[in-house]
Amino acid sequence: MTERFTFLDLRELFAKANEEKSGDHLAGIAARSERERVAAKRELADLPLAEIAARPLIDPDQDDVSRLLLETYDRDAFREIASLTVGEFRELLLDDATGATELGRVGRAIIPEVAAAAAKIMSNKDLILAAGKIRNVTRCRNTMGEGGVLGIRAQPNHPADDVGGILLSAFEGLLYGCGDAVIGVNPASDSVDAVLAILNGLARLVNAYKVPTQTCCLAHVTTQLAAIERGAPVDLLFQSIGGTEATNRSFGITLAMLREFSAMQDRSESEEPGQ
Repeated sequence: MTERFTFLDLRELFAKANEEKSGDHLAGIAARSERERVAAKRELADLPLAEIAARPLIDPDQDDVSRLLLETYDRDAFREIASLTVGEFRELLLDDATGATELGRVGRAIIPEVAAAAAKIMSNKDLILAAGKIRNVTRCRNTMGEGGVLGIRAQPNHPADDVGGILLSAFEGLLYGCGDAVIGVNPASDSVDAVLAILNGLARLVNAYKVPTQTCCLAHVTTQLAAIERGAPVDLLFQSIGGTEATNRSFGITLAMLREFSAMQDRSESEEPGQ
């Protein structure tokens, strides 16, 4: 008996090609069987990248994040890969002849939908192999992203934002060799006073022991900026962002706000080169 599957649009095709996730089941978009999932992956593998770029999953006229992505991706670089199918693009990523230079050239051309499509037909080993070809080196108080280096975040949260408890937990993490990527605290409250106290405490710890790392208090970005205005020692400004305008609204932010915050941090870094 032959079983056939039909996918109404790209959104359904992308959803059904996902590995099984409880969230997809709750949303009612998951594949109904492993056969349907495999059929979706096979159809997705044969889809040209140009078709994905021409048919945005989220209407850019209704979503500022999608609009920004489509306005800023490198169209010249995309033309080099536009004729490839998703399956052929996967093979390009995994080809031994494809290195960091080649991936860097097309990196700005890979819109999120293309990246998602390729990931859906790649195994974990495929993803590790492809990612291992790319080296993104970043610098703050120390350097991250070099080859052969495992960066670890220490997350010394405390249910009452007690600074003593946070510092004790952070110190324990450092004894285990953790925290070189960042010592990042998720505060229990979003008050400026709590953020200011946490950042000052972490700065004392890092400076006292000359720890080659950076610190961050992951409150809402407006709270962090208010703490900066009161003299908080900030290494990294953090804000969760999403891939859609609606998701960002749920975080209490907009693209305009993020642009303003980015400009403020750029000005701060130019004024204080050591920070």
